[in-house]
Amino acid sequence: MYVFIKIMISGIIIGAVTEIARRFPTYGGILAALPLISILSILWLTVQGEPSQNINKFVIGVLLGLPATAVMLVIIYLALKQSLHVAMAISLGMAAWALFLVFQKLLFGFLHIYI
Repeated sequence: MYVFIKIMISGIIIGAVTEIARRFPTYGGILAALPLISILSILWLTVQGEPSQNINKFVIGVLLGLPATAVMLVIIYLALKQSLHVAMAISLGMAAWALFLVFQKLLFGFLHIYI
């Protein structure tokens, strides 16, 4: 039952953001950029009784993923601006995201020692 409640609340929030984005694209984008998923995940983990150490590791993971996400969104924006199909733009963005994470791990993999 608890999983169903999490899915319903999360789905309602995502649905609301997409409806706002449909009517007001810029404001929808700003709302989508809010850390809704991160905050919801932290709340769900807390409610489920996860230790603070695990939640801290989750937050570090989110922080490490932010640059790759920014790269992905820039690639998608540029691809759409060049009139590429949405599926292709998203595919390119996801590939750039994955490559960025790989290079980030190769360049900064030593950070896990300090985190």
